[in-house]
Amino acid sequence: MASEDIALMAHLMRRAGFGATRSELEERVAKGYEVTVAELLHPSDPGNMPDDVIRRYHVDVAELRLPIPTAANWLYRMITTQCPLEEKIALFWHGLFASNFADIQQMTMLHEQIEMFRRKGLGSFRDLLIELSSDPAMGKMLDNIDNHKGAINENYGRELLELFSMGIGNYTEDDVKGASRAFTGWTRENVEYAPFWPYGRVAWHFEYREDDHDGDEKTFLGETGPFNGEDIVDIIVRKEATARFIGRRLFQFFAADEIGEEGETVVEAMMESFFESDYEIRSMLRTLFYSEYFKSERARFARVKGPVEFLVGAVRTAGSYRTPTLEIRKLVSQAGFMGQTLLQPPSVEGWHEGAEWIDSGALVERVNFVASELGDVRNPGVRAIIDRLADESGGTFTPEALVDRCLDLLGPLPVSDETRDVLVRYAAGQGETSLKGHESGDDTAQRVGNLLRMAASTREYQLA
Repeated sequence: MASEDIALMAHLMRRAGFGATRSELEERVAKGYEVTVAELLHPSDPGNMPDDVIRRYHVDVAELRLPIPTAANWLYRMITTQCPLEEKIALFWHGLFASNFADIQQMTMLHEQIEMFRRKGLGSFRDLLIELSSDPAMGKMLDNIDNHKGAINENYGRELLELFSMGIGNYTEDDVKGASRAFTGWTRENVEYAPFWPYGRVAWHFEYREDDHDGDEKTFLGETGPFNGEDIVDIIVRKEATARFIGRRLFQFFAADEIGEEGETVVEAMMESFFESDYEIRSMLRTLFYSEYFKSERARFARVKGPVEFLVGAVRTAGSYRTPTLEIRKLVSQAGFMGQTLLQPPSVEGWHEGAEWIDSGALVERVNFVASELGDVRNPGVRAIIDRLADESGGTFTPEALVDRCLDLLGPLPVSDETRDVLVRYAAGQGETSLKGHESGDDTAQRVGNLLRMAASTREYQLA
């Protein structure tokens, strides 16, 4: 199987998912790039850890009333899903349409919002904005439940334009007012809180109150009429600024932190797909994944992994957390130490991504975590790498060969000459490695585990 085919598939799976093991990559290469892209863009049965299994082993992660258990439940899905893009796109929208527990105080509604991102995240952007505008959690987050006829609240109307669809410079203050008036009457049932214990908050449901809707004429983005919220969304998605805004955000999340001249060309093609497909996100990503830029070496390792994708990718490689364990709660905190606590973004702006993920404190947390996961030879994924090495080349490796093969099975992960030299010097300190006849967890296996730990601690491993 050609090494370039493996490298390209690994690149796709890092971006459209959370990475893949070598056996998974080989299975996908056998299917082909186009088939794999189609499967990712049309998720079917995720095959994730069943909810009844989670409920049986620890109820707290199943009942979804508090932030850490709910985030842990989502991490289980990311770790065990067979449809990784479904979770990756939900994570993307969670960062763009940021809602947090601190402002909402209703975790069940946030859980349902994430489920909505799974259902709608690859479909029509128009439909997604309609769902978002009627989502009770967002209505609470941005105060649209307090947006009334004759007494408008501009918070949701402003962020819909500034952060969610068009960006600053493409609308006026009058447009904000027009949008806000159009979304009056979009509220929720069960506004009053019931006591939290013992059953949690009463579920919220979207409600449209016609008597509280401002049905008078409005002017919005150069058009005039008695607009309702759906009309506002229809006008927004027809604008070139919207296609460019979404195209650039998708590019930065799935392709590269910096867009550059080549990237702008890809964004233009994604914008064409946006309009030709009636605003479908799936079509924009298909254009991206098929682009020559995306498939080129220039696009590889051009993004800093976000904390959640870094953590989930390491766990999927290690093969850990495949069955229920209370340790899953620690993963939520660990991602938080790295700078990203699921369901608790710092503000409606979401997280600042790219190089801003890395500071001295976050880097230490990242390195310590991945070293622990990939250096533990009891983890099934680590054992699979060791067993694979034992079956190759008679199980005997020079320091140089062992380093190169470990880097290959971890990615393939290209590293600088300087990084490789450091790893080779470390491996050389232990001499030639022979895995012939080794036993699980013995000193020779741990030698490989230690090298995997070192390789995963490199600068290069921080990139996707």
